[in-house]
Amino acid sequence: MRRLIGLPVDPGGLEAGYVLFIRLAAGLIFLTQGVLKYTDPKMGVIRFTHIGFPYPGFTAHLVGGFEIVCGLLVLLGLFTRLATIPLLAVILTAIGTTKIPELVRPGQGFWFMVSDARTDFAMLCSLLFLLCSGAGRWSIDAARRGDAR
Repeated sequence: MRRLIGLPVDPGGLEAGYVLFIRLAAGLIFLTQGVLKYTDPKMGVIRFTHIGFPYPGFTAHLVGGFEIVCGLLVLLGLFTRLATIPLLAVILTAIGTTKIPELVRPGQGFWFMVSDARTDFAMLCSLLFLLCSGAGRWSIDAARRGDAR
């Protein structure tokens, strides 16, 4: 399988280069969601108003800005561990304000919340992975350290 895909495998454990796939998923999702907070009022100001955030216009654009900048950093593999910290705050806030309340809403409950939160949970796990592992071999972080191959 290694030869079929053509990607190097580290015989000592997890191939650090494969972290690129996690970075692509997390970075692109946060980047696109950040852009949408600026370009689509339903995803930005209206959504933040509905959730109950004070100053929803400011808050939506602030969160969108962090998602764009940190999403790009994650995509590039630049300051990856640092970039995951604000994104963790964003995703934890999203879970706390939009998913947890579903537990007590009539007609929703646990299974509805679990299904609705699947992307948020995947993003949370991806960010925790990147915080622990770093950007991997195919990143600007690795090139700056001289670890890229």
